[in-house]
Amino acid sequence: MLVKTYGAAVQGIDALVVTIEVSMEARGWNFTIVGLPDTAVKESYERINTALRESGMNLPRRSVVVNMAPADIKKEGAAFDLPIAVGLLAAGEVIQPVELDSYMIMGELSLDGHVRPVRGILPMAIQARKAGFKYMIVPEENATEAAVVNDITVYGVKNIIQVLEIVQGFPSIGPTVVDTRAEFAAAQQYFDFDFSEVKGQENVKRAFEVACAGGHNILLVGPPGSGKSMMAKRLPSILPPLTLREALETTKIHSVAGRLKQGSRLLTHRPFRSPHHTVSPVALVGGGSNPKPGEISLAHNGVLFLDELPEFSRTVLEVMRQPLEDRHITVSRAKYNVDYPASFMLVASMNPCPCGYYNHPAKACTCMPGAVNKYLGKISGPLLDRIDLQVEILPVPFEKLADAAPGEPSAAIRERVVKARAIQAARFADESAIHCNAQMNSRLLQRWCQLSKESAAILQHAMVKFDMSARAYDRILKVARTIADLDNSDEIMPHHMSEAVNYRNLDRSNWGTIL
Repeated sequence: MLVKTYGAAVQGIDALVVTIEVSMEARGWNFTIVGLPDTAVKESYERINTALRESGMNLPRRSVVVNMAPADIKKEGAAFDLPIAVGLLAAGEVIQPVELDSYMIMGELSLDGHVRPVRGILPMAIQARKAGFKYMIVPEENATEAAVVNDITVYGVKNIIQVLEIVQGFPSIGPTVVDTRAEFAAAQQYFDFDFSEVKGQENVKRAFEVACAGGHNILLVGPPGSGKSMMAKRLPSILPPLTLREALETTKIHSVAGRLKQGSRLLTHRPFRSPHHTVSPVALVGGGSNPKPGEISLAHNGVLFLDELPEFSRTVLEVMRQPLEDRHITVSRAKYNVDYPASFMLVASMNPCPCGYYNHPAKACTCMPGAVNKYLGKISGPLLDRIDLQVEILPVPFEKLADAAPGEPSAAIRERVVKARAIQAARFADESAIHCNAQMNSRLLQRWCQLSKESAAILQHAMVKFDMSARAYDRILKVARTIADLDNSDEIMPHHMSEAVNYRNLDRSNWGTIL
């Protein structure tokens, strides 16, 4: 007897429907599974057989062939245990399923019959809806994750018995229901950190506001204890809220990587990823023997914070150059080729020198001559050019630290950022891949960054004096356009250009020179 069940395999951050064909013959006994299964899939029979026996059932001892189609796509992991188990029982006529072709089934079986959670459920649920499935059976811990997808009935099961009850038409549990839009809207306004807790540092707050308004990369340079990490952690609180489309895409990436907590729904806040400086290139960009998204993809639609930037290995920093420009990363290996999105805002911080006190107002720098430039030289020029704002930060004076008055709250800053982003959304309405000023290409720069004589003279003077690259020229134009948007100005005024030039601190010819 031939029976078909349905599951899904993850490719990149998307899923592909997998048809599991189970053929069972009356004579002989043998179990064969084909269709590029990995070791975990090949071992499924032992888990299924033991789980069913512990649940009071037995598989018929017959010759079985299981084919997983399409056969040219590698099937990985133990998530195919449930659809294979249902197919074996149906082919052996142990159960009488109803509308089996309406179900997508995924889950790993433990030896006692309980169902374990798996990764990648959200993209599977999205694909199930696209393919026209009416129902989806997933582990109980993954049920809310799958239920955020509309127009498909999701059952979260604890054990194999509940699965068999559902496919035979008499479920003992109800479907999982999530009001996605209501919960998404309610959770967007709460943050653990707020800029009102930051005393002083008004120039840095302004730089962060500009960076968030235009989606620009930013580097903070300052001595230890000046507040670089503290303010970076508060950055998501002033970024524009996630749209439902962005939230779905971001949650898919975290689901595929196995980073969602049990019972998770859609991510409601923009991600903030802060890898340690010992991170490997593979952990940063993704890949591995079983490919998973890396840190730059986990930061998609959010912030990637690299603390103590020069301490990262040169190889790790250089692999970011391409995704910073293209906003996606293609991982090519001998056995696979996957594409991960990587549209993130890079926020980095570093000490100004090895001892940390160059330009400190109260402590003397003890570094040897040339040490500051050598320390900065750990970061390549091409990577530094891709960072739009380079801001020097100094410690807050005691008077401001002792001031009990709270600073401007994140909500007020965020309101200005959202207004500036709305201007950019209207500006780039006809551009499918452009959403903010930082993403503008040369054609759009020529159209939207026309300069008056006064603004052009300021930029020309800065370019000649600091010997800036062509890429730095483009970055200054983009930042100036964002500052003008914050002022709701159609034209880039001279004071907008002056502020944008001042955000290129590390391009100054005398920066890093110990006198």
